[in-house]
Amino acid sequence: MNDASIGHQCPECVKEGRRGQRPARTAFGGSRAGQLGYVTISIVVINTLVMVASAVIGGVGAIAGSSQWFGLLGSGTSVTDWGEVLGLALYPDGQLHGIANGEWYRLFTGMFLHYGVLHLLLNMMLVLQLGRYLEAQLGPLRFAALYLLAGFGGNVAAYLFQAPNQPSAGASTATFGLVIAVIVVNRRMMRDSSQLIPLLVINLIFTFTVPGISIAGHLGGLVAGAAASAALVYANQPNRAVKQAIGCAAILLVLVIAAVARTQSLLG
Repeated sequence: MNDASIGHQCPECVKEGRRGQRPARTAFGGSRAGQLGYVTISIVVINTLVMVASAVIGGVGAIAGSSQWFGLLGSGTSVTDWGEVLGLALYPDGQLHGIANGEWYRLFTGMFLHYGVLHLLLNMMLVLQLGRYLEAQLGPLRFAALYLLAGFGGNVAAYLFQAPNQPSAGASTATFGLVIAVIVVNRRMMRDSSQLIPLLVINLIFTFTVPGISIAGHLGGLVAGAAASAALVYANQPNRAVKQAIGCAAILLVLVIAAVARTQSLLG
């Protein structure tokens, strides 16, 4: 028998009672498992492992030592060459590569690649700081959808507005989406977000003033993150999960259509 507030209960009765209980949900319908931060931690681990692979294959130059950012960035490697966002370019070996050449995976893999350890650290610090909060509020699945849509949206924007032979990579497309998502979530919950405004402004100044930064990628991640977070937090009952799924799917569809149109313009 199990002790209860009044008397005792048999183990079978306790189990049966738990089956009839609905699992606890966040204010936006997500699982409370988000408080554990598994998705956030997984994102950091995946990005770190990819950086390690890039350094192993590319050597110490992949960690730091390039001509950008006073030598603090790393150089590209065959890993970054394979997965970075690239519209269309002719490689030295005479082969044509890029999204327009059928390498659509670059719109996804680009958000997990970094040029050096400093690039990685700057992005992962934001992922840890903002991701744990957002995952706790939205739940694991909704947070993962937000992160991927923001990163994908930033990469699509880079594909649309950058020169076809200009490569870009990094989780900053997604982290810009996380910054604006915290503001959207807090506004929906009537919480103060004033401390995030300086962070957003500093990152925007950094985007527009530092050479080599993908302006289109950062702004695209910002817009996609705002749209995705709004779709998640402003969907109300009934059928909230369905409305959230439709909203995220609509954003994804718009991004795919834009990427297809860009491909046709490059090949036309």
